[in-house]
Amino acid sequence: MSSWKGKTRGGLFGYRLFITILKFFGLPVAYFFLRFVVIYFFLFSPKSFRTTFYYFNKILNYNVFFSFIKIYKSYFVFGQVLLDKIAILAGFKTNFTFDFDGENHLRKMVTDSTGGLLISAHVGNFEIAEHLLKRLNTKINIVMYDAEHKRIKDYLSDILAKQDVNIIVIKNDFSHIFEINNALKNKELVCIHGDRFVKGSKTLSWDFLGKQALFPTGPFYLTVKFKVPVSFVFAMKDTKSHYHFYATPAQKYEYPQNLEKRNAVLELIIKQYITELEKIVYKYPEQWFNYYDFWGKASNM
Repeated sequence: MSSWKGKTRGGLFGYRLFITILKFFGLPVAYFFLRFVVIYFFLFSPKSFRTTFYYFNKILNYNVFFSFIKIYKSYFVFGQVLLDKIAILAGFKTNFTFDFDGENHLRKMVTDSTGGLLISAHVGNFEIAEHLLKRLNTKINIVMYDAEHKRIKDYLSDILAKQDVNIIVIKNDFSHIFEINNALKNKELVCIHGDRFVKGSKTLSWDFLGKQALFPTGPFYLTVKFKVPVSFVFAMKDTKSHYHFYATPAQKYEYPQNLEKRNAVLELIIKQYITELEKIVYKYPEQWFNYYDFWGKASNM
Protein backbone atom coordinates (compact mmCIF):
# COMPACT_ATOMS: atom_id res chain seq x y z
CA MET A 1 0.00 0.00 0.00
CA SER A 2 1.15 3.54 -0.73
CA SER A 3 1.56 6.41 1.70
CA TRP A 4 1.23 10.09 0.93
CA LYS A 5 4.58 11.83 0.41
CA GLY A 6 3.54 14.88 2.40
CA LYS A 7 4.01 17.44 -0.36
CA THR A 8 1.54 19.42 -2.45
CA ARG A 9 2.41 20.52 -5.97
CA GLY A 10 2.38 24.15 -7.02
CA GLY A 11 4.67 27.12 -7.43
CA LEU A 12 4.93 30.60 -5.97
CA PHE A 13 4.41 32.27 -9.35
CA GLY A 14 1.14 30.41 -9.90
CA TYR A 15 -0.20 31.45 -6.50
CA ARG A 16 0.74 35.07 -7.08
CA LEU A 17 -0.79 35.10 -10.54
CA PHE A 18 -4.14 33.70 -9.47
CA ILE A 19 -4.32 35.78 -6.30
CA THR A 20 -3.79 38.89 -8.45
CA ILE A 21 -6.55 37.75 -10.83
CA LEU A 22 -8.88 37.06 -7.92
CA LYS A 23 -8.19 40.41 -6.34
CA PHE A 24 -8.77 42.55 -9.43
CA PHE A 25 -11.04 40.49 -11.70
CA GLY A 26 -12.85 37.95 -9.51
CA LEU A 27 -13.53 34.23 -9.64
CA PRO A 28 -15.10 33.95 -13.15
CA VAL A 29 -11.94 35.27 -14.79
CA ALA A 30 -9.76 33.10 -12.56
CA TYR A 31 -11.84 30.05 -13.54
CA PHE A 32 -11.27 30.92 -17.23
CA PHE A 33 -7.48 30.96 -16.88
CA LEU A 34 -7.66 27.86 -14.72
CA ARG A 35 -8.71 25.81 -17.75
CA PHE A 36 -5.29 26.31 -19.36
CA VAL A 37 -3.53 25.16 -16.17
CA VAL A 38 -5.78 22.08 -16.02
CA ILE A 39 -4.95 21.18 -19.64
CA TYR A 40 -1.24 21.38 -18.79
CA PHE A 41 -1.57 19.04 -15.81
CA PHE A 42 -3.86 16.74 -17.78
CA LEU A 43 -1.17 16.35 -20.47
CA PHE A 44 2.05 16.59 -18.48
CA SER A 45 1.42 15.07 -15.05
CA PRO A 46 1.73 11.33 -15.80
CA LYS A 47 1.94 10.05 -12.23
CA SER A 48 -1.15 11.93 -11.08
CA PHE A 49 -2.93 10.98 -14.30
CA ARG A 50 -2.13 7.28 -13.84
CA THR A 51 -3.36 7.11 -10.24
CA THR A 52 -6.48 9.16 -10.99
CA PHE A 53 -7.26 6.99 -14.00
CA TYR A 54 -7.01 3.93 -11.74
CA TYR A 55 -9.52 5.54 -9.37
CA PHE A 56 -12.10 6.25 -12.08
CA ASN A 57 -11.49 3.16 -14.24
CA LYS A 58 -10.74 0.40 -11.72
CA ILE A 59 -12.37 1.65 -8.52
CA LEU A 60 -15.52 3.35 -9.90
CA ASN A 61 -15.59 1.18 -13.05
CA TYR A 62 -16.00 3.95 -15.63
CA ASN A 63 -14.97 3.07 -19.18
CA VAL A 64 -11.70 4.47 -20.58
CA PHE A 65 -13.22 7.40 -22.47
CA PHE A 66 -15.45 8.48 -19.59
CA SER A 67 -12.51 8.09 -17.18
CA PHE A 68 -10.50 10.60 -19.25
CA ILE A 69 -13.38 13.08 -19.08
CA LYS A 70 -13.70 12.57 -15.34
CA ILE A 71 -9.98 13.16 -14.80
CA TYR A 72 -10.18 16.53 -16.56
CA LYS A 73 -13.29 17.47 -14.57
CA SER A 74 -11.66 16.40 -11.32
CA TYR A 75 -8.59 18.54 -12.01
CA PHE A 76 -10.80 21.49 -12.89
CA VAL A 77 -12.98 21.18 -9.79
CA PHE A 78 -9.85 20.84 -7.65
CA GLY A 79 -8.51 24.07 -9.12
CA GLN A 80 -11.84 25.79 -8.47
CA VAL A 81 -11.80 24.59 -4.88
CA LEU A 82 -8.33 26.05 -4.35
CA LEU A 83 -9.40 29.38 -5.85
CA ASP A 84 -12.61 29.41 -3.78
CA LYS A 85 -10.59 28.71 -0.65
CA ILE A 86 -8.18 31.59 -1.26
CA ALA A 87 -10.96 33.99 -2.26
CA ILE A 88 -12.99 33.32 0.88
CA LEU A 89 -10.14 33.19 3.39
CA ALA A 90 -8.59 36.34 1.92
CA GLY A 91 -11.90 38.19 2.13
CA PHE A 92 -12.32 38.78 -1.62
CA LYS A 93 -15.85 39.46 -2.81
CA THR A 94 -17.77 36.26 -3.61
CA ASN A 95 -21.41 35.23 -4.01
CA PHE A 96 -21.25 31.75 -2.48
CA THR A 97 -24.33 30.18 -0.93
CA PHE A 98 -24.40 27.26 1.47
CA ASP A 99 -26.55 24.41 2.70
CA PHE A 100 -25.83 22.92 6.12
CA ASP A 101 -26.82 19.34 6.92
CA GLY A 102 -25.99 18.48 10.51
CA GLU A 103 -25.19 21.94 11.82
CA ASN A 104 -27.28 21.08 14.87
CA HIS A 105 -24.84 18.27 15.74
CA LEU A 106 -21.90 20.67 15.88
CA ARG A 107 -23.94 23.32 17.65
CA LYS A 108 -24.74 20.79 20.37
CA MET A 109 -21.02 20.10 20.83
CA VAL A 110 -20.54 23.83 21.40
CA THR A 111 -23.54 24.45 23.67
CA ASP A 112 -22.76 21.34 25.74
CA SER A 113 -19.19 22.67 26.16
CA THR A 114 -17.70 19.30 25.34
CA GLY A 115 -15.38 20.36 22.55
CA GLY A 116 -14.72 17.62 20.06
CA LEU A 117 -13.12 16.27 16.93
CA LEU A 118 -14.24 16.96 13.39
CA ILE A 119 -12.72 14.33 11.11
CA SER A 120 -12.82 15.12 7.41
CA ALA A 121 -10.99 13.94 4.29
CA HIS A 122 -9.30 15.29 1.17
CA VAL A 123 -12.61 15.66 -0.61
CA GLY A 124 -14.48 18.86 -1.38
CA ASN A 125 -13.35 21.96 0.48
CA PHE A 126 -13.57 21.77 4.26
CA GLU A 127 -11.84 25.11 4.83
CA ILE A 128 -14.86 26.84 3.33
CA ALA A 129 -16.89 25.60 6.30
CA GLU A 130 -15.32 28.37 8.36
CA HIS A 131 -18.53 30.25 7.59
CA LEU A 132 -20.40 27.65 9.62
CA LEU A 133 -17.85 27.77 12.42
CA LYS A 134 -18.34 31.53 12.70
CA ARG A 135 -22.06 30.89 13.08
CA LEU A 136 -21.24 28.56 15.95
CA ASN A 137 -19.14 31.26 17.62
CA THR A 138 -16.38 28.87 18.61
CA LYS A 139 -12.69 28.43 17.93
CA ILE A 140 -11.50 25.91 15.37
CA ASN A 141 -8.11 24.22 15.35
CA ILE A 142 -6.98 22.63 12.09
CA VAL A 143 -4.40 19.84 12.31
CA MET A 144 -2.28 19.45 9.19
CA TYR A 145 1.07 18.30 7.86
CA ASP A 146 3.55 21.08 7.16
CA ALA A 147 3.51 20.07 3.52
CA GLU A 148 3.53 23.34 1.62
CA HIS A 149 6.74 24.89 0.37
CA LYS A 150 7.86 27.53 2.88
CA ARG A 151 7.87 30.38 0.36
CA ILE A 152 4.30 29.69 -0.72
CA LYS A 153 3.11 29.25 2.85
CA ASP A 154 4.73 32.51 3.94
CA TYR A 155 3.20 34.36 1.00
CA LEU A 156 -0.29 33.03 1.68
CA SER A 157 0.01 33.72 5.41
CA ASP A 158 0.18 37.45 4.63
CA ILE A 159 -3.21 37.15 2.94
CA LEU A 160 -4.90 34.75 5.37
CA ALA A 161 -3.62 36.30 8.57
CA LYS A 162 -6.98 37.83 9.49
CA GLN A 163 -8.67 34.47 9.97
CA ASP A 164 -9.34 33.24 13.50
CA VAL A 165 -8.14 29.71 12.82
CA ASN A 166 -5.39 28.04 14.80
CA ILE A 167 -3.14 25.76 12.77
CA ILE A 168 -1.62 22.79 14.62
CA VAL A 169 1.26 21.42 12.59
CA ILE A 170 2.00 17.68 12.87
CA LYS A 171 5.63 17.32 13.95
CA ASN A 172 8.03 14.41 14.27
CA ASP A 173 8.52 15.03 18.00
CA PHE A 174 4.73 14.61 18.58
CA SER A 175 4.51 18.03 20.24
CA HIS A 176 1.30 18.57 18.27
CA ILE A 177 -0.40 16.10 20.63
CA PHE A 178 0.02 18.55 23.50
CA GLU A 179 -1.52 21.33 21.39
CA ILE A 180 -4.47 19.11 20.52
CA ASN A 181 -4.83 18.18 24.18
CA ASN A 182 -4.87 21.83 25.23
CA ALA A 183 -7.45 22.71 22.58
CA LEU A 184 -9.76 19.91 23.68
CA LYS A 185 -9.29 20.82 27.34
CA ASN A 186 -10.45 24.32 26.41
CA LYS A 187 -13.60 22.76 24.90
CA GLU A 188 -12.63 23.81 21.38
CA LEU A 189 -13.22 21.99 18.11
CA VAL A 190 -10.28 20.26 16.43
CA CYS A 191 -10.45 19.35 12.75
CA ILE A 192 -8.21 16.68 11.27
CA HIS A 193 -8.23 14.61 8.09
CA GLY A 194 -8.56 10.85 8.42
CA ASP A 195 -7.57 9.63 4.94
CA ARG A 196 -3.82 10.27 4.65
CA PHE A 197 -0.71 9.08 6.40
CA VAL A 198 3.02 9.33 5.97
CA LYS A 199 5.50 6.48 6.17
CA GLY A 200 5.87 5.12 9.68
CA SER A 201 2.33 5.97 10.80
CA LYS A 202 0.12 3.31 12.37
CA THR A 203 -2.55 2.20 9.92
CA LEU A 204 -5.49 -0.12 9.51
CA SER A 205 -6.35 -1.89 6.26
CA TRP A 206 -10.04 -1.76 5.38
CA ASP A 207 -12.29 -2.18 2.37
CA PHE A 208 -12.89 1.21 0.77
CA LEU A 209 -14.90 1.49 -2.45
CA GLY A 210 -14.47 -2.23 -3.03
CA LYS A 211 -10.70 -2.56 -2.54
CA GLN A 212 -8.40 -2.68 0.47
CA ALA A 213 -6.79 0.62 1.47
CA LEU A 214 -4.80 1.82 4.46
CA PHE A 215 -6.14 4.46 6.84
CA PRO A 216 -4.23 6.13 9.69
CA THR A 217 -5.40 5.16 13.16
CA GLY A 218 -4.05 8.32 14.83
CA PRO A 219 -6.95 10.72 14.12
CA PHE A 220 -9.49 8.20 15.37
CA TYR A 221 -7.46 7.27 18.42
CA LEU A 222 -7.67 10.89 19.58
CA THR A 223 -11.42 10.72 20.19
CA VAL A 224 -10.97 7.61 22.36
CA LYS A 225 -7.87 8.87 24.18
CA PHE A 226 -9.33 12.29 25.04
CA LYS A 227 -12.90 11.03 25.51
CA VAL A 228 -14.48 13.71 23.33
CA PRO A 229 -17.32 13.40 20.80
CA VAL A 230 -16.45 13.05 17.13
CA SER A 231 -18.35 14.07 14.01
CA PHE A 232 -17.42 13.24 10.42
CA VAL A 233 -17.66 16.40 8.32
CA PHE A 234 -17.43 17.20 4.62
CA ALA A 235 -17.95 20.42 2.61
CA MET A 236 -18.69 19.66 -1.03
CA LYS A 237 -18.98 21.94 -4.06
CA ASP A 238 -22.43 21.55 -5.64
CA THR A 239 -22.19 24.27 -8.29
CA LYS A 240 -19.80 27.11 -9.14
CA SER A 241 -21.26 29.24 -6.36
CA HIS A 242 -22.89 26.77 -3.98
CA TYR A 243 -21.49 24.46 -1.30
CA HIS A 244 -23.12 21.74 0.79
CA PHE A 245 -21.84 21.01 4.30
CA TYR A 246 -22.43 17.61 5.91
CA ALA A 247 -21.88 16.65 9.55
CA THR A 248 -22.80 13.34 11.16
CA PRO A 249 -24.28 13.08 14.67
CA ALA A 250 -21.49 13.39 17.23
CA GLN A 251 -20.63 10.21 19.09
CA LYS A 252 -18.51 9.69 22.17
CA TYR A 253 -16.57 6.50 22.87
CA GLU A 254 -15.16 5.11 26.09
CA TYR A 255 -11.47 4.32 26.53
CA PRO A 256 -11.27 0.60 27.41
CA GLN A 257 -8.27 -0.35 29.52
CA ASN A 258 -8.12 -3.70 27.78
CA LEU A 259 -5.98 -3.36 24.63
CA GLU A 260 -8.05 -5.80 22.59
CA LYS A 261 -11.29 -3.99 23.42
CA ARG A 262 -9.67 -0.63 22.71
CA ASN A 263 -8.57 -1.82 19.28
CA ALA A 264 -12.10 -3.03 18.62
CA VAL A 265 -13.50 0.42 19.45
CA LEU A 266 -10.88 2.03 17.21
CA GLU A 267 -11.79 -0.30 14.36
CA LEU A 268 -15.48 0.53 14.83
CA ILE A 269 -14.84 4.28 14.55
CA ILE A 270 -12.74 3.88 11.41
CA LYS A 271 -15.37 1.63 9.86
CA GLN A 272 -18.06 4.25 10.54
CA TYR A 273 -15.85 6.96 9.06
CA ILE A 274 -15.22 4.93 5.89
CA THR A 275 -18.96 4.30 5.50
CA GLU A 276 -19.66 8.04 5.59
CA LEU A 277 -16.72 8.82 3.30
CA GLU A 278 -17.93 6.28 0.74
CA LYS A 279 -21.35 7.97 0.65
CA ILE A 280 -19.70 11.30 -0.12
CA VAL A 281 -17.33 9.91 -2.77
CA TYR A 282 -20.12 8.10 -4.60
CA LYS A 283 -22.18 11.29 -4.61
CA TYR A 284 -19.25 13.54 -5.62
CA PRO A 285 -16.80 11.25 -7.46
CA GLU A 286 -14.91 14.15 -9.08
CA GLN A 287 -14.10 15.66 -5.69
CA TRP A 288 -11.82 12.86 -4.49
CA PHE A 289 -8.55 14.80 -4.33
CA ASN A 290 -6.04 12.14 -3.28
CA TYR A 291 -3.92 12.28 -6.40
CA TYR A 292 -1.49 9.55 -5.42
CA ASP A 293 -1.52 5.75 -5.37
CA PHE A 294 -4.11 5.49 -2.60
CA TRP A 295 -4.85 1.78 -3.06
CA GLY A 296 -1.25 0.86 -3.84
CA LYS A 297 -2.31 -0.80 -7.08
CA ALA A 298 -2.00 1.83 -9.82
CA SER A 299 1.74 1.22 -10.27
CA ASN A 300 0.96 -2.40 -11.17
CA MET A 301 -1.49 -1.60 -13.96
